[in-house]
Amino acid sequence: MEILWISIGVVFILTGIIGSFLPVMPGLPFSYAGLLMLQLTGTPPFSVMFLVYWALIVIVVMSLESIIPAVGAKRFGGSREGIIGCLVGAVLGFFFFPPFGIVIGPIIGAFAGEIFVGKTSQQAMRSAIGSFIGFFVGTVIKAVTALIIAYYFFTNL
Repeated sequence: MEILWISIGVVFILTGIIGSFLPVMPGLPFSYAGLLMLQLTGTPPFSVMFLVYWALIVIVVMSLESIIPAVGAKRFGGSREGIIGCLVGAVLGFFFFPPFGIVIGPIIGAFAGEIFVGKTSQQAMRSAIGSFIGFFVGTVIKAVTALIIAYYFFTNL
């Protein structure tokens, strides 16, 4: 039974890492579920407080994930449509033009969103860059968090 929990945990950890790069997939809850699967083994490696702290960290990072791109876009004069375009561009870029699409897609999507609301191309490019910077910072924070969780998982096997 222990091998089953560990195997499921590994799948969750890997899914969490992959999901940290996809804006449509909540990667961190999968990573956290991986920790919980390891906790179900014969000798639980984590304390209750450790799990509570990591649950709080996952909640905070997931909350920041939706705020950071908006802050980036607003700092550079972006609109709601630019942020939506950034997210749509990230998803489409990831699936249709990997691996470069994850970088180029958000910029093109944010640019298109800003043009859609009537901004000049110069204004649209400025806010597209802001949206992308916010998206990138959020993605880095999620990825680092998922990798730290993976580190705890694999060092406590």
